[in-house]
Amino acid sequence: MAVIEVKDIAKSFGKTQAVRDASFNVEKGRIFGLLGPNGAGKTTAIRMINHILIPDAGTITINGLKASPRTQRMIGYLPEERGLYKKMKVGEQLIYLARLKGLTHGEAKEKTRYWLDRFEASDWYHKKVGELSKGMSQKIQFIATIAHEPDIYIFDEPFSGLDPINSKMLREIVIELRDRGKTVLFSTHRMEQVEQMCDDICLFNNGRVVLKGDLRRIRKSFGKNTIVIEFQGDSSFLDRIENVRINNRSTNFAEIRVLDGQDMQQILKTAMDHTEIYRYERVEPSLTEIFISTVGEDNINPNELT
Repeated sequence: MAVIEVKDIAKSFGKTQAVRDASFNVEKGRIFGLLGPNGAGKTTAIRMINHILIPDAGTITINGLKASPRTQRMIGYLPEERGLYKKMKVGEQLIYLARLKGLTHGEAKEKTRYWLDRFEASDWYHKKVGELSKGMSQKIQFIATIAHEPDIYIFDEPFSGLDPINSKMLREIVIELRDRGKTVLFSTHRMEQVEQMCDDICLFNNGRVVLKGDLRRIRKSFGKNTIVIEFQGDSSFLDRIENVRINNRSTNFAEIRVLDGQDMQQILKTAMDHTEIYRYERVEPSLTEIFISTVGEDNINPNELT
């Protein structure tokens, strides 16, 4: 069942078309990744779903209701631009924000204590927000988003500012929310985050939806034209191989995309003629590869997808 239905939405700012005829559905109890390079239209789409912006065209429904101030209350929303009251203490701020979402003081305090403990941040309860680092502030903002435990969560670039340890913690909690039957939509330009978490994806580029659907099915549909090679020494032998695109290369490792007209056995032979091979495996393509294949290498900056 679709919890969020987006149909043919469009939004322009002056002469700039930020979103163009975009349609997608977010199913109940799934993690849905809205992804694409910076400036693709993801944040504008999210703001329309949250009724912060009004579409110029198209419709958005949340649990069958047209997007409105009423549907805003059904959603836990973490915006891209973080905003906390720096002079307030962490505990009192989280309690205050939870009460704005309808919890009693007792409920808000209980949830605040619980989530601070989950994030190993109980010692921050009496600290002022202004004393926290960017990463700590990010975690407090995330707690404020989920403390009232709505059925729908929307996170805009939730991993921004987090180190690998805290990113892992956040991923685990998002997956836990899904496993409890909650619905999660999040945007990111970090493809590896999507691959680790998402059930469904929607790829945006230049304001348009260019690909959407079940992540596993999408990866299978693109076939196994990617090869992972682990070897002894440097990767200079790769330069001798024609009709491939090198996705990733380093000492002892390479990931390459096989283009039309190239024989995978010939690639293996060339590699074995120049180095000792430890691993040679055909794998499903990464999301970055799928995105590049979908929109064309000339239409994006690959650095914005990492």
